[in-house]
Amino acid sequence: MAELERPERLQIMLTADELSALENWRYDKRMPSRSAAVRELLRRGLAADGFLTAEQGIKSQDYGILPADAVNGAAGNENS
Repeated sequence: MAELERPERLQIMLTADELSALENWRYDKRMPSRSAAVRELLRRGLAADGFLTAEQGIKSQDYGILPADAVNGAAGNENS
């Protein structure tokens, strides 16, 4: 069987919470690697109905695996 050719490398930065969410999903779905899990999530995301394309001027920090309100809400609850 011929090896898959993947000549492009994509590097992303994740918060500890985002990495934990990715790892939990990966293990739950029995994905063989982080790369495989990320590729599967990208495939699913791109195939989803209602996928919105990025608007001009959007920064990479505006995108995350977890919703911003979930992250901000969790931080807000700790201070209460």
